[in-house]
Amino acid sequence: MNKETQHKLATRHLRADEYDILRDINDRVYQGVGTPWAGEEITALIRRFPEGQICIEDNGVPVAIALSLIIDFSLFGSQHTFHQIIGDGTFRTHDPEGDYLYGIEIFIDPEYQGMRLGRRLYDVRKELAENLNLKGILLGGRIPGYYEHASQMSPQQYILKVKNQELHDPVLTFQLSNDFHVRNLLPSYWPKDHHSRGHAVLLEWINIYYEKKTRLIGGAKSVARLGVVQWQMRRFGSFDDFMQQVEFFVDTVSDYQADIILFPELFNAPLIHTHGDSNPAEAMRMLAGYTEDMRMAMVEMALTYNINIVTGSVPSLDESGTLRNVSYLCRRDGTWDSQAKLHITPDEDAHWGFTGGNDLKVFDTDIGKIGILICYDVEFPELPRLQALEGMKLLLVPFWTDTKTGYLRVRRCAQARAIENECYVAISGSVGNIPKVETMGIQYSQAAVFTPSDFSFPHDAIAAEATPGIETTLVTDLDLDLIKELRALGSVRNAQSRRTDLYKLGWIGKNLDP
Repeated sequence: MNKETQHKLATRHLRADEYDILRDINDRVYQGVGTPWAGEEITALIRRFPEGQICIEDNGVPVAIALSLIIDFSLFGSQHTFHQIIGDGTFRTHDPEGDYLYGIEIFIDPEYQGMRLGRRLYDVRKELAENLNLKGILLGGRIPGYYEHASQMSPQQYILKVKNQELHDPVLTFQLSNDFHVRNLLPSYWPKDHHSRGHAVLLEWINIYYEKKTRLIGGAKSVARLGVVQWQMRRFGSFDDFMQQVEFFVDTVSDYQADIILFPELFNAPLIHTHGDSNPAEAMRMLAGYTEDMRMAMVEMALTYNINIVTGSVPSLDESGTLRNVSYLCRRDGTWDSQAKLHITPDEDAHWGFTGGNDLKVFDTDIGKIGILICYDVEFPELPRLQALEGMKLLLVPFWTDTKTGYLRVRRCAQARAIENECYVAISGSVGNIPKVETMGIQYSQAAVFTPSDFSFPHDAIAAEATPGIETTLVTDLDLDLIKELRALGSVRNAQSRRTDLYKLGWIGKNLDP
């Protein structure tokens, strides 16, 4: 049997556990040029965009590989570098809502050259761009033949001669034959590519089937309207009275076509007086008995009023009888999820017997990815950093503080989180008092919505803030596309500038993998 008939080729998605094979092929293709890829980088790319990482296998082993991501071209424009496109190896530049598929790499095992595997990979990319309704494919094409002519002509002249078929370039000629056209030169695109003298050609393939996008039903919105409740603590005669007040705010904020509403931490605490004969720890456990009914009622409200509801936080008992401080996200599609408070203050431990949760989440919603941190948690910068690395653009912080001193700790940390993570942060607290309720006598709050600090945002980095000490609501619009632009083009770019060669941040738990 000859060698030709022994091949068994198939196209599929690349797996993270095939990194060693990828690295071996890459090293043999780019001898002397070096390679930017590390195992964690490829793992991150596959996790962010598995559909875009394609390989051709022969008898189960990858022999040709194409890597790509989706970008918002307006954030990069016609002049960019390879490292800008890949976010310096983090691939946080991948934008599922972008308009172009960007080809960041194709390499083929040298032993399989001449089998037209490159054309097959390009065809799969084109099919992917069509299926995702993208405008087309962009790539920074190498010109490795340029080094032989660099002393006689400029890169622009070389590109033109290759385009006119006066010269042959092993990469550019192939790409032009695959229906790509030249947009412009990318000087200093990849300085390590010495054969190309660091240059590349911005090439484009146009998807003729592209249809201008309108926001699909259920698709993520670019501008989200947020409602924040500053809640008055008062005594309620019953659980039904309490829920009536909750529904008043949901109804009111939904009338302004808000997308999401945030309530404060432990906002159902007024019901604790119904267990007045119990000590604080026992009363908090009894209060948890209302939680399931409250959650179900608020899921129904989310559906009825067409608004996502973040329930502030409430005490909740798990199956083992452990008491936690939990916030519920009730989506307007009828689904729900939860985030437990991770860090318990000394008073919460001593008086109420709360135990910290173990999971940190980033939630998918119809306004994009959001995070929830309850009060004290926002004072730990590692948590929102991990959430931001997972794409969070809006952080919601229900809090409860009794004094202005405690409030300012929450506020100032929330403002710092907005700046360092390039995201919006909203805080919601309670005001007033609950007479004859031990450990919860007074509350202080000034609800607010904070922004990053850059030219596109308010000069004081505050989108809205309430009058302290009164029951009220804030309703404000948040442009989520500004967050995307800031992270790519801001005056400073905290996420991109992190020195991951010097320090790393990791989640030990199982549910988050930034």
